[in-house]
Amino acid sequence: MPASIRTSIIHWYRRTARAFPWRGDHVDPYMVLVSEFMLQQTQASRVAEKMPIFLDRFPSIRGLAVADNAAIIRAWQGMGYNSRALRLRDAARAIVERHDGVVPHDVDTLRTLPGIGPYASSAIACFAYGVRTVVLDVNIRRVYSRTAERQTTTIDVLPDARLRDIAEAFIPHDDPAEWHHAVMDLGATICTARSPQCTACPLTSICPSSNTMAEGVRAKKKEPSFRGLPNRIWRGRVVETLRSPVHADGMGMRTLFTRITTTPPSDDDMQWFGTIIDALRKDGMIVVEGDNLRL
Repeated sequence: MPASIRTSIIHWYRRTARAFPWRGDHVDPYMVLVSEFMLQQTQASRVAEKMPIFLDRFPSIRGLAVADNAAIIRAWQGMGYNSRALRLRDAARAIVERHDGVVPHDVDTLRTLPGIGPYASSAIACFAYGVRTVVLDVNIRRVYSRTAERQTTTIDVLPDARLRDIAEAFIPHDDPAEWHHAVMDLGATICTARSPQCTACPLTSICPSSNTMAEGVRAKKKEPSFRGLPNRIWRGRVVETLRSPVHADGMGMRTLFTRITTTPPSDDDMQWFGTIIDALRKDGMIVVEGDNLRL
């Protein structure tokens, strides 16, 4: 079964592959490093749009390594989840200091770098250097789960330990990067989390889950919020406002609150806003100098 599934997916991918700058036979490992940080919680189409702008600003890993917080956050505009920018810069700095500016090729060494966990270390090794290793993102988990065993609902996935065994049977030795890109694309475009297009899938005749799954709904996680919006949205608005060149010298706390909410703050509002500002300061996202806030 693995051979027929592998052949079907690869043939489908070679006809339909999405073109992204971080894919290819001789891709720059630095570009792969940047892409993996950007692709965390951001759609690939958005990354494809913003990544060239970022690389124009930081064309080399050594240039990125010496960037200050304000510069890296400004260059990250439009990507969201701004803390990733600082983690990327910290990883670049560690690569320059420990590895003479060369992105490591083995998973264990990559895992020691700031901001790089199990998925990213495997992905960078595979996509930058062709290392045959198990890469598991949400799309790959979904495809492996559904093709290996019949899944009852669209939200069901197998445990990672089981998925790793399945992956070892699937991953080819000749081009593991192409294989993982293919499975990612299948999961992102056909074997989707909701309303999978089973009739258009290259595995429709051999997948045990094809056209059998009920629609599942995940319980939403409750987030701390203010005026109906999660705190993370307000954090993003603070950074986005201070990122503007108009506010390069910073602005006062009450003025900033009014700017992002369109209303003057009450005492309770300022108490809440103070916790947001303090968290951003601790994360290195902003600088607080008395009442003045800036990147």
